[in-house]
Amino acid sequence: MRIFGPTGCRSLREDDPSLLSNAVYVIELALRMSPVPVSVQRKEHSDAEALYQQIRQALENGQPRLMELTCEKVEGKKVTLLVSEVLAVQLYEKAAAAGGSKRPGFSFDS
Repeated sequence: MRIFGPTGCRSLREDDPSLLSNAVYVIELALRMSPVPVSVQRKEHSDAEALYQQIRQALENGQPRLMELTCEKVEGKKVTLLVSEVLAVQLYEKAAAAGGSKRPGFSFDS
């Protein structure tokens, strides 16, 4: 991948620390009767994975009834959801350097 910026063009590799330091992990939830997903972000993959598993467990058990989520990237951003209204949850990495990439998820387009 090539990044164009004020200092010119440079190549990025998967193990490039500058790419990893800008990465955030997004947990996105699809809600019943809502065309817009709800998403929160985590700075660490382990924190994002733990939240993903917590939401998944709540979907399986139906408990807790309400779940409050906070966002690490945007201070003070929080939302409380009725677990029974969550249809799907996905976890993906969003790198600041990867602007213009295709939206994550599943599609039939190749």
